[in-house]
Amino acid sequence: MKIYVRERIKVGKGVKQPRFRVVAVTGTELHIRATHLRKTELEQIAADVGADVVYLEPVPDELKKQGGGS
Repeated sequence: MKIYVRERIKVGKGVKQPRFRVVAVTGTELHIRATHLRKTELEQIAADVGADVVYLEPVPDELKKQGGGS
Protein backbone atom coordinates (compact mmCIF):
# COMPACT_ATOMS: atom_id res chain seq x y z
CA MET A 1 0.00 0.00 0.00
CA LYS A 2 1.14 3.56 -0.67
CA ILE A 3 0.08 6.92 0.71
CA TYR A 4 0.83 9.81 -1.65
CA VAL A 5 1.28 13.22 -0.03
CA ARG A 6 2.37 16.69 -1.06
CA GLU A 7 3.72 19.57 0.93
CA ARG A 8 1.30 22.42 1.46
CA ILE A 9 2.17 25.67 -0.30
CA LYS A 10 0.84 28.17 2.26
CA VAL A 11 2.79 26.80 5.25
CA GLY A 12 6.32 28.10 5.67
CA LYS A 13 9.27 26.58 7.51
CA GLY A 14 9.07 26.91 11.28
CA VAL A 15 5.30 27.47 11.31
CA LYS A 16 3.52 25.21 13.78
CA GLN A 17 0.90 23.93 11.34
CA PRO A 18 0.66 20.56 9.59
CA ARG A 19 2.72 20.69 6.38
CA PHE A 20 1.35 17.78 4.33
CA ARG A 21 -1.87 16.93 2.50
CA VAL A 22 -2.83 13.41 1.46
CA VAL A 23 -3.40 13.23 -2.29
CA ALA A 24 -4.14 9.52 -2.80
CA VAL A 25 -4.03 6.11 -1.15
CA THR A 26 -3.61 2.80 -2.99
CA GLY A 27 -3.84 -0.83 -1.99
CA THR A 28 -6.46 -0.85 0.77
CA GLU A 29 -9.50 0.80 2.20
CA LEU A 30 -8.06 3.56 4.37
CA HIS A 31 -10.16 6.56 5.39
CA ILE A 32 -8.28 9.67 6.48
CA ARG A 33 -10.51 12.32 7.98
CA ALA A 34 -7.94 15.07 8.57
CA THR A 35 -7.22 17.48 5.73
CA HIS A 36 -3.65 18.29 6.80
CA LEU A 37 -1.17 16.05 8.61
CA ARG A 38 2.23 16.35 10.21
CA LYS A 39 5.10 14.19 8.94
CA THR A 40 5.24 12.19 12.19
CA GLU A 41 1.49 11.51 11.96
CA LEU A 42 1.86 10.28 8.36
CA GLU A 43 4.77 8.04 9.28
CA GLN A 44 2.91 6.54 12.25
CA ILE A 45 -0.21 5.83 10.16
CA ALA A 46 1.95 4.26 7.44
CA ALA A 47 3.78 2.08 9.96
CA ASP A 48 0.53 0.91 11.55
CA VAL A 49 -1.08 -0.13 8.24
CA GLY A 50 2.12 -1.33 6.53
CA ALA A 51 2.21 1.39 3.90
CA ASP A 52 4.93 3.46 2.24
CA VAL A 53 4.65 7.25 2.20
CA VAL A 54 5.41 8.78 -1.22
CA TYR A 55 6.30 12.48 -1.09
CA LEU A 56 5.31 14.08 -4.40
CA GLU A 57 7.63 16.66 -5.93
CA PRO A 58 6.23 20.19 -6.37
CA VAL A 59 5.37 21.35 -9.88
CA PRO A 60 7.97 23.84 -11.18
CA ASP A 61 6.72 27.41 -11.68
CA GLU A 62 7.31 27.18 -15.46
CA LEU A 63 4.85 24.29 -15.73
CA LYS A 64 2.27 25.95 -13.50
CA LYS A 65 2.02 28.82 -16.00
CA GLN A 66 1.45 26.30 -18.82
CA GLY A 67 -1.44 24.62 -17.03
CA GLY A 68 0.36 21.90 -15.06
CA GLY A 69 2.23 20.42 -17.89
CA SER A 70 2.28 17.10 -19.84
